[in-house]
Amino acid sequence: MATAEAGWSNWSGSVRAPATVARPTDEAALCALVREAAKVRAVGAGHSFMPLCQSDELIVSLDAMAGDLSIAPDRQTARIPAGWSIKRLTEALWQHGLALANQGDVNPQALAGAMATGTHGTGVDLGSLSTFARGFRLIGADGAARWCDAQENPDLFAAQRLSLGLFGIATEIEVAVVPAFHLVERIEKRRWDEIRESYDELAEQHRHIEFWIFPHAEHVILKTLTPCDPCDPPRSTSDVDENAFRRALDIAAFAPFLTPLLQRAMMKTRFDGERRGPAHSIFPSDRTIRFEEMEYELPRAAGLAALDAVIGWIRAGRLPVSFPFEYRTVAADDIWMSPMNAGPVAAISMHQYAKMPWADHFAGAEAIFRAHGGRPHWAKRHTLTRADVDALYPMAERYRAVRRAADPHGKFLNPHLEALFS
Repeated sequence: MATAEAGWSNWSGSVRAPATVARPTDEAALCALVREAAKVRAVGAGHSFMPLCQSDELIVSLDAMAGDLSIAPDRQTARIPAGWSIKRLTEALWQHGLALANQGDVNPQALAGAMATGTHGTGVDLGSLSTFARGFRLIGADGAARWCDAQENPDLFAAQRLSLGLFGIATEIEVAVVPAFHLVERIEKRRWDEIRESYDELAEQHRHIEFWIFPHAEHVILKTLTPCDPCDPPRSTSDVDENAFRRALDIAAFAPFLTPLLQRAMMKTRFDGERRGPAHSIFPSDRTIRFEEMEYELPRAAGLAALDAVIGWIRAGRLPVSFPFEYRTVAADDIWMSPMNAGPVAAISMHQYAKMPWADHFAGAEAIFRAHGGRPHWAKRHTLTRADVDALYPMAERYRAVRRAADPHGKFLNPHLEALFS
């Protein structure tokens, strides 16, 4: 059976759809919904800023679907309900002494959605969540279930690893897992000029490293995650206190010209701290402030120069970009439509408070990122055209061919994706 409601919006509130949102409770109900629909898109937690899930017909959420975790006998893989959130998944794996090798810094996203868009954490030797996929159970455009992996339906599997929801609706995903581990998180403040010189060396020394930098300040907030001895879960569920930041953002929204002053004042605060605990409780942090986001993956050698160029452009114009940039590293992969498939990358995330204008600022920064060889995160704001996709991704036409074979009538397309992949 399935329940339904009218209307949907993403997490930030900037993407809305009048579609019916159906929540099937079992696979048979999902198959019937897909079989009878003219158009259908699947949705997870709504953390995409692009209109990937937008539809005026049918949207399907799997958050009410029944399903169980299944661990392989060799404990190298697990089969997981695709609609489970990363939070639910990692807590369940922990009960079996297992974990994901890496996560991002939030965990409400559905596993299927995170993989479908190439969501990632940080670490020079660690790829995106899509690289953990070993197989998918998909409900196709005909409403039938089929399995794909490297041996069975290999082209479908190759495309589905970063699918954008174009090949069917995943109900179960086989995922690579590792023995459970613990992490210590350390936060400290460093000068930006120091980090520009030493970041690559630091990245090789730590399993996970990232930093945030306000464009109008001279210091960065550096975070490292390092394996540690077993310990109890942390008392705090976040790496930083958002309260003072929220107050500063509200002032900036009311008086944007104060943004540079506010950022320099915030960075006079002492930033240091440490948390320890099970990995799945240390990777994510509470993120309750609504924002818009653009993220570009750049060749790792070009990352710091690109960030420096964007910061220089913002400072020159005294632009009210209210959030800090986030800088991470991600390993290379071989996934057809992955921004990491040409080599290891530096991932630069640019955010703007949801109450403040963002489009013009993102457009200016995007031009700089593109000039440095960047490719965007598919779920974050970008302006790629079909011609851009073809220029950036040599496997784009093969990807489209697999899509046409899997969905000849375009049931899983929406206007945004049709423009890029029809």
